[in-house]
Amino acid sequence: MLQLPIRALLLCSGVAFAIPAFAAEEFPPEQVKRGEQLYVINCSRCHGVRLVNPGGFSFDLRQFPPEQHERFVNSVTKGKGNMPAWGDLLKQEKIEALWAYIQTEAKRRP
Repeated sequence: MLQLPIRALLLCSGVAFAIPAFAAEEFPPEQVKRGEQLYVINCSRCHGVRLVNPGGFSFDLRQFPPEQHERFVNSVTKGKGNMPAWGDLLKQEKIEALWAYIQTEAKRRP
């Protein structure tokens, strides 16, 4: 039997509903921890301790839209503005761990 997401079923039935376009993703604790370690080593110098950027000269990662994962990966891999490209040093698994940490920590720190 074909299973459709409940959102699609409600949409087809004409029922009004309010579901956010992007639900908060849960990440494995080990991945978040690895991302935190990578962040401290590679990112905190410019983006601040625990994403709190006191100088304001770099992007506030607490504000990074969760639905823009591809933009994040592209920025880290290729660089953007004053941020260098990290693609040669951070492979996909590490970038995903950073994403997990940033998204998890951003939920804790508005």
